[in-house]
Amino acid sequence: MLQISNQVSIPDSEIEVHSIRAQGTGGQNVNKVSTAIHLRFDIGASSLPAFYKEKLLVLNDQRISKEGVIIIKAQQYRTQEKNKEDALNRLQTLIQSAAVTHKKRKATKPTNGSKLRRLDSKTKQGRLKSLRGAIKLTPF
Repeated sequence: MLQISNQVSIPDSEIEVHSIRAQGTGGQNVNKVSTAIHLRFDIGASSLPAFYKEKLLVLNDQRISKEGVIIIKAQQYRTQEKNKEDALNRLQTLIQSAAVTHKKRKATKPTNGSKLRRLDSKTKQGRLKSLRGAIKLTPF
């Protein structure tokens, strides 16, 4: 049972976990032992509330296929158990991040003080640049 929030949880039967051989270096162990985990979670067929399903399907994430299946490959650790735990944690954080609603930004005007400070700094910078010009020499 994967706990998403206080009210929402995913039963283990909805999460497909397969062990596969990891890629990359690792010596003889890589060729013999299937330590990497390939996790698949079908959003449409899950028991998640409609709110979560909609938010997940709208996400622009490369781990979510066009068919609405979340595919996570975990091969960071050397043991199968740690990789499985890592994949489940990544699934949990993905679903939790989809449920977060962001506040809409309110447009505000700059204050009078900030306007004056900006204009002051512009005039100071202009004076400084004018002093960098060529020096005019007057004859005696």
